[in-house]
Amino acid sequence: MTDNTIFGPYTLGSLELSNRFVMAPLTRNRAGTGLVPSEHAATYYSQRASAGLLISEATQVSAQAQGYQDTPGLYTQAQIDGWRTVTDAVHAKGGRIFVQLWHVGRVSHVDLQPDGAAPVAPSAIRAETKTFVNNGFTDVSQPRALSLDEIPSIVEDFRQAAANAIAAGFDGVEVHGANGYLLEQFIKDGANTRTDAYGGSIENRARLLLEVTAAVADKIGAERTGVRISPVSPANGISCSDPQPQYNYIADQLSALGIVYLHVVEGATGGPRDVAPFDFDALRSRFTNTYLANNGYDLELANARLNEGKADLFAFGRPFISNPDLVERLKTGAALNPLDPTTLYGGGPKGYTDYPTLANCNAQ
Repeated sequence: MTDNTIFGPYTLGSLELSNRFVMAPLTRNRAGTGLVPSEHAATYYSQRASAGLLISEATQVSAQAQGYQDTPGLYTQAQIDGWRTVTDAVHAKGGRIFVQLWHVGRVSHVDLQPDGAAPVAPSAIRAETKTFVNNGFTDVSQPRALSLDEIPSIVEDFRQAAANAIAAGFDGVEVHGANGYLLEQFIKDGANTRTDAYGGSIENRARLLLEVTAAVADKIGAERTGVRISPVSPANGISCSDPQPQYNYIADQLSALGIVYLHVVEGATGGPRDVAPFDFDALRSRFTNTYLANNGYDLELANARLNEGKADLFAFGRPFISNPDLVERLKTGAALNPLDPTTLYGGGPKGYTDYPTLANCNAQ
């Protein structure tokens, strides 16, 4: 019998997913020496491999791209080798995993930047937000504006990191164009006051995201490339005066590139879905491939949106942290484990790999 619910299988490009659940990218600040995934990362991700697709924690494309303490990279051989242990463990459980690649731009601190340099941004506008550094939260540093001749190197960093991702065994790459980080800083006019080819018009402000995406797709294939956007989220002090036409244009252009999915944060990241007016259904209609919906989804809402044809895949975030077997728990109606917020960021296996599964509970 065909299962037309979120528990049914789904074809994503050349990948056959066991269900329509996606584990959203979740920063956990547990990378070890050299910003290599921790020794526990393979266990953490493989425990959650029953999701149709896992998207890794945000992973920086260069040393300059780092914005938080102990987040992993994908620009050294040691990092590639570390991620290979993760992807091998996920694949051994029958799972699929993409890596989310980011450059944080202005959401960083001089203590995290090479040689203590200022973070980079489209314009020298400081973000009204904090970062996690030196084992605590602190205001981000004042950024400097990228020069025009520096921008191609940003594109190349994403291209090379995408190649490294495939070398590390990932099934694909998600370009992080959301949540107030560098690519979105260029998109949104609250952070971008440039007057050159990367500022001003809707087309110019979208240019860097589209150049990065095209470079990644050219390197590893559009069928292994996804993009995450957050049209109206105010995350990390970002704002946009024209989100609907801006993102309608972006959806059109990304659709033309043939990328495999568009991952959309509907509303404020981790907050209300109705934070600002926006027609997400219109956005979805402009993108011809897989639409991955994110933000505030539960089983009822996901199945309703699926039945309406408004989304194809559904991202769940924090529930996957405390429930490695979230899919099984929701399918059987089992109770969910509560989340321990004190172990979200940093630390070792506690609050990372020790949440119980139903199988663990039944064996006791």
